[in-house]
Amino acid sequence: MARPEQSHILIVDDDRQIRTMLARYLGDNGLRVTSAEDGRRMAELMARFRFDVVVLDVMMPGDDGFTLCRRLRAESHVPIILLTARSDETDRVVGLELGADDYVAKPFNPRELLARIRSALRRAGMNAAPQEAAASRFRFAGWTLDASRRTLVSPAGSLVDLTTGEFDLLVALARHPQQVLSRDQLLDHVHGRSSFNIDRSIDVQISRLRRKIEADPQAPALVKTVRNGGYFFSAEVTDAAA
Repeated sequence: MARPEQSHILIVDDDRQIRTMLARYLGDNGLRVTSAEDGRRMAELMARFRFDVVVLDVMMPGDDGFTLCRRLRAESHVPIILLTARSDETDRVVGLELGADDYVAKPFNPRELLARIRSALRRAGMNAAPQEAAASRFRFAGWTLDASRRTLVSPAGSLVDLTTGEFDLLVALARHPQQVLSRDQLLDHVHGRSSFNIDRSIDVQISRLRRKIEADPQAPALVKTVRNGGYFFSAEVTDAAA
């Protein structure tokens, strides 16, 4: 696995000035950077290289960032950070629904984007210490969750695709079964304090997760909502390595 300073970042933005500025700044901070001006070029580069994080502008001519995010998430688990000039919270939630892991509002400070990228790398295991990499395996309601391999296997034995945020959220819930976790606590576990500051981000991730692990997402049996409290993982969790 690549060391953090060798992590490869793809910047997708139609603004040449922004691409040049970010390539210089992120490169000066130990990251390898490749840039693309549109979705066509992004697809070419994704076929040639392995990227650790994709920074994707929302407002682009042709295929916009939302379209590219949806397409990319269908093909890859790579962390996606959206750059958006829109201040409307709804657009940010749409990005989360499509599978983005984080967003940065324009105009932005390059230091903030660097912090978000490093946070995404940590969450994806690019920067994990050896003891963190050897995380536990859990079983609950027939499911098997392997935090070190970052896999989720259904009771039927099939692998279930989760975004980085969804996976980290499920790990946090599995490590604290039958406890009420507030949105703030889940934000700490999933994104860290440098990331999303809107409660709805956790609600969106919970909704997406329920669609993947609940028999009836409209009447969840595993991840329950606690009014004015947060969320409660009701399953009995056992150590799958035992």
